Amino acid sequence: MKQRYTLNVNDEFFDTGAEPSDSLLDVLRENLRLTGTKKGCNEAECGSCTVVLDGKPVVSCLVLVGDAREKKIVTIEGLSREGQLHPIQFQMINKGGIQCGYCTPGVIMSAYALLQENPNPTREEIKFAISGNICRCTGYNKILEAVEAAAADLRGPKTE
Repeated sequence: MKQRYTLNVNDEFFDTGAEPSDSLLDVLRENLRLTGTKKGCNEAECGSCTVVLDGKPVVSCLVLVGDAREKKIVTIEGLSREGQLHPIQFQMINKGGIQCGYCTPGVIMSAYALLQENPNPTREEIKFAISGNICRCTGYNKILEAVEAAAADLRGPKTE
């Protein structure tokens, strides 16, 4: 039986009906039409459905819609502002970290969560942060370079 849920997604409140057993992933894609979050394995193995929930990256295929109530949800659609890409989005394009693009939203959201918590991560910290995201196209080096470049962009120019 469908119930009503109010979700805070990308700083907007959405009221939607869903079954208690529906995943956050399905509600985002099907009800709210936020299709940037990708449905890959639907078993928490690939990371393509990663979103940020109260500041932490989560695989949305395993989060029940009811568990997302009263929490702040950020999806890939919520990163750009006024037509401007977020630095991690820009650098993924700039550094060639995108090929087929299917894993990209999940990788970006994992990197975004890391950079919110740690503006100057080491390469090992970046690798750990995106370790739940499977990419079959890029070989990861360009993704790592993109996250490093985005971190530098977010920190701003060095002042002496």
